[in-house]
Order: sequence, then C-alpha cells, then structure tokens
Amino acid sequence: MATEQELQSLFNKLDTDQDGKISINDLFLSPGLSTIISSETNISTPQELLVNYDSDSDGSITFEELKSAVEKADNLT
Repeated sequence: MATEQELQSLFNKLDTDQDGKISINDLFLSPGLSTIISSETNISTPQELLVNYDSDSDGSITFEELKSAVEKADNLT
C-alpha cells in the first residue's frame, strides 16, 4: 500500500516530460515503475489503466486519475 506522498513520487518519476500526465509511452518505457503501479491498482496493463481511469479521454493519466485507481483498489493509506 502506498501513501499519497509515495504515489506522488512515483507519478513524478513516470512523468518524464513533467507535463502533469503519464502517457502510455511513459508507462511502457518504465517497466519497473509500471509494475509498481500495476500492483497498487490491481491493473495488469497500461492500456487497461487508460481504458478504466482516463476520465478525460486524453490518452494519458493525471495524478488524480492514478490516485483514483489506487483508491479503488484500496491500496492508498
């Protein structure tokens, strides 16, 4: 289980261009970090994360969308 601060740190590492969003390319280029996200969200692929939690359908995940996925999986402490 991750704290919000740990989740923010992970998000910042994945957001390589610092635009406030994680693209599917960011997820594929960081397989180790993607594995951590998968374990925290109970979602197995980056595509599944986008389909289920990209609420604005822009093809990327914001911190709030990621936080929502982790909260839904009951892994946010």
